[in-house]
Amino acid sequence: MKATAVLHPPLAARPIDRVELDYDARFLRRKLLRTRSGADLLVDLPKVTALAHGDALLSDSGPVEVVAAAEPVLIVTGDLPRLAWHIGNRHTPCQIEPFHLVIRADHVLRAMLQGLGATVTEALRPFTPEGGAYGPAQVMGHSHGDGHGHQHAHGHPHPHG
Repeated sequence: MKATAVLHPPLAARPIDRVELDYDARFLRRKLLRTRSGADLLVDLPKVTALAHGDALLSDSGPVEVVAAAEPVLIVTGDLPRLAWHIGNRHTPCQIEPFHLVIRADHVLRAMLQGLGATVTEALRPFTPEGGAYGPAQVMGHSHGDGHGHQHAHGHPHPHG
C-alpha cells in the first residue's frame, strides 16, 4: 500500500488498518511502515507532517488510522501552572491533563521539575502532547537537551532559566 495524504478526524470512512507510532515517528514524510495487520505501508507525503493520534494516512486501499504508541513518559504533579510554565519555557512537548502534566522521559527535565517541588513518576503510555499554535502535534522551538533528536528554530530571543 502507498499513502500520499493525511486525513484528520472525523474520518468519513472506517479505517482498514492501524499503525502504532511513538511521538518521534509521528513526524514523517517518506517512510515504510508496518501496519497492525502486518501489511507494508509506504508513506510518501509532500512535506514532513506531524501526525496526531486519531489521524489517518490515506492509502490506495483506504484510510490507515494513526495510533499513539506507548513510550516512556513522566507524569508530573504539583503546582501545575508554574510547572507548565517551566516546561513550556524549554519548548518541551507537554500533554496537559486536569490533574497532571505528561512529558517524555528526560532525566534533565525530571531533575529540574523535582527541584521545583514537583512529584515525578515514570510511566509507559501513549504520549499525545498539545499541538500549540502551529497545528496538531507540533511544538515549535529549539532543543534544550529534550532527548527527542529534533532541532527546531525560531526567531525570538528570550532568556532560559
